[in-house]
Amino acid sequence: MRKKLLLAMGLGLFSGLAFSQSPISGYPGANAAQQQKWEAAFDQSLQASNVDKLLKDMSAKPHAMGSPGTKAVAEYINNYFLSLGIDSKVEVLYSLFSTPKERVLELTGPVKFKAVLSEPALKEDATSNQTAEQLPTYNCWSADGDVTAELVFVNYGLPEDYEFLREKGIDVKGKIVIAKYGRSWRGIKPKVAQEHGAIGCLIYSDPMDDGYFQGDVYPQGAFKNEWGVQRGSVMDMPIYPGDPLTPGYGHSKDAKTLDKSEVINLLKIPVLPISYHDALPLLKQLTGPVVPDAWRGALPITYHVGPSATKVHLKLAFNWEVKPVYNVIATIKGTEFPDEWIIRGNHHDAWVNGASDPLSGMAALMEEARGISLLMKQGWKPKRTIIFCGWEGEEPGLLGSTEWAEYHQKELAEKAVLYINSDGNGRGFLGAAGSHALEPFMNEVARDVIDPQTNVSVLERNRARAITNASSVAVKKNLLAKKTISIGALGAGSDYSPFFQHIGIPSLNLGFGGENEGGEYHSIYDSYDNYRRFKDPEFAYGVALAKTAGRVTMRFANAEVLPFDYASLQKTISGYVTEVVALADNLREATQVENQIIKEKKYTLAADPREVYNAPLPKDEVPYLEFASLHNAVAALSQATTALSAVLQKTGLTATQQTELNKHLYLAEQSLLLEQGLPRRPWYKHSIYAPGFYTGYGVKTLPGIREAIEQRSWKEAQEQIVLAAKAIENLAAYLTKTAAFIK
Repeated sequence: MRKKLLLAMGLGLFSGLAFSQSPISGYPGANAAQQQKWEAAFDQSLQASNVDKLLKDMSAKPHAMGSPGTKAVAEYINNYFLSLGIDSKVEVLYSLFSTPKERVLELTGPVKFKAVLSEPALKEDATSNQTAEQLPTYNCWSADGDVTAELVFVNYGLPEDYEFLREKGIDVKGKIVIAKYGRSWRGIKPKVAQEHGAIGCLIYSDPMDDGYFQGDVYPQGAFKNEWGVQRGSVMDMPIYPGDPLTPGYGHSKDAKTLDKSEVINLLKIPVLPISYHDALPLLKQLTGPVVPDAWRGALPITYHVGPSATKVHLKLAFNWEVKPVYNVIATIKGTEFPDEWIIRGNHHDAWVNGASDPLSGMAALMEEARGISLLMKQGWKPKRTIIFCGWEGEEPGLLGSTEWAEYHQKELAEKAVLYINSDGNGRGFLGAAGSHALEPFMNEVARDVIDPQTNVSVLERNRARAITNASSVAVKKNLLAKKTISIGALGAGSDYSPFFQHIGIPSLNLGFGGENEGGEYHSIYDSYDNYRRFKDPEFAYGVALAKTAGRVTMRFANAEVLPFDYASLQKTISGYVTEVVALADNLREATQVENQIIKEKKYTLAADPREVYNAPLPKDEVPYLEFASLHNAVAALSQATTALSAVLQKTGLTATQQTELNKHLYLAEQSLLLEQGLPRRPWYKHSIYAPGFYTGYGVKTLPGIREAIEQRSWKEAQEQIVLAAKAIENLAAYLTKTAAFIK
């Protein structure tokens, strides 16, 4: 009752609310104190019970992409925004989508076995029995196929795992492979298998990684039971995300589309996810060498590489249909700068009920919007436009966000100041990643949000964890001396990708976690019952996310000078340059040592004479790459950011000049885009951040250079050094002009 009264009585009682008096970037003088009073009132308005209700309502039914359930959830979200007095609409775009119509996995004999390929309902999980509405266990974008072959175990299915198999004399060409989930994004596993000639791929979750080896299994505990299966996309998103039929442009009703045969980011082989219950009989049939220790799982067998003594039959067929994509777009128009947009997004589609992924984040966003709407009734107004987005189709491949961003690309490139993303959320520590020009700003936000479990700031809690987990005494000392936290670099895996890596819009990805582990991911057990028991029982971290993202949104909406710190970005880029130089040097030394060992035949042969062992092949020597242009570009950027930081301290700009300055600041990141994009994937244009070609979600920084070195493509590495240096020089020149403008 008291919280409602404080809000109803407006600003007069702000003095009774607790808030810090710390400075806020972009809010000079008394403006910072006023902003923090608003934020204190915002915090008071947020209620865990609202997050609870929103999460329960939206996860009540399965709502996968293209289903009646996801349209219903989109309408629920849209009506919610309208009830807050926020202008909202459901904007419909389109995308190809695949759903299974036939799935067969069996051993052909002499040992017979047919996989169950389903997850049973549990009495402890009220929504797990909605069989008719649940998508079956499958990998979206698998190829259709009917194949029979021997089975080979490929560990996590990474490129280095195939090198080990080669050394063991085992070829996967013409075989079906079975890989463990983990260590890379799932789509990399069939991609690498296909490159090595495999004709089918199975992926299972080993209990070593997220089953009984980690803790009690669901429903007794949080971890994956023997029946749980991780659905998911296997689109080759490192090539491009979004609708495969419209690469680089939005799929509107009248858009021209590619024929499916022309698409380059879809698999040519069938792939299927299975439970460890279904994997065990298959793995028991493997013969051949015993796997090394690092390959072993926790099933009660001796793990062999293969091939199998019994052939495996895999048959998959899919419905390939263009489906509507329901994006919810809710807009609060800015009072002074309506054409400067702060975009706040989270997806709403799920593989099944999706309580944790994504509705824990979506519920926090909606509660955040409610808090802002209450502040507006008390007199707070955003100077810049705030756009709340509920994306559909994230799970199959960032479909809704990518199609929307591509459809509105020209306008976004002119008007989007910042994109703020969230996804799944739970108990634990703040995770923040994004453009490193935002790192000092995020430290201020983390400083001002209190962790609900420890009652210290989320910044201090993150620092404490980093210090506790330090790898050495020297690292621990450095962390103790450092009073800030670092934000991560963005790879792929959520809806920030089209905004950040394709258009060059400064972006952040936010969420809490680390104490919400479990095995429910993309299964029927990602449910409300599971979430309230094991993820965020009091829904306190839903409120913490609303407080964190809400501060980012409100501070950017009303900042006098937008809080970008390009000196921070320069330091980060300089560190990445040091890393790629060291990568080349270390690879050169390692190659020299390895080739000497091969030349002298000092490699270790297999202990068992029955095993075939192929000696390592000598590798091309690593040439000396010319990094001078890159070093010079970083030096130029250092000079530019130093000059800009100095002149930003000036006061006395007219309103028109200040507006122009802010536009210069938020458009600066686009200077880092590569006109032709990255090699073999031109959709990704950011020269500093991209998902790895063989890591998927995992980021590669200075990706063109780093991956060329890793793939030992020396000509390409030198070319990418020049291109990255030019992009950094472009940013330096742009910031130099900005500093001159202020003078």
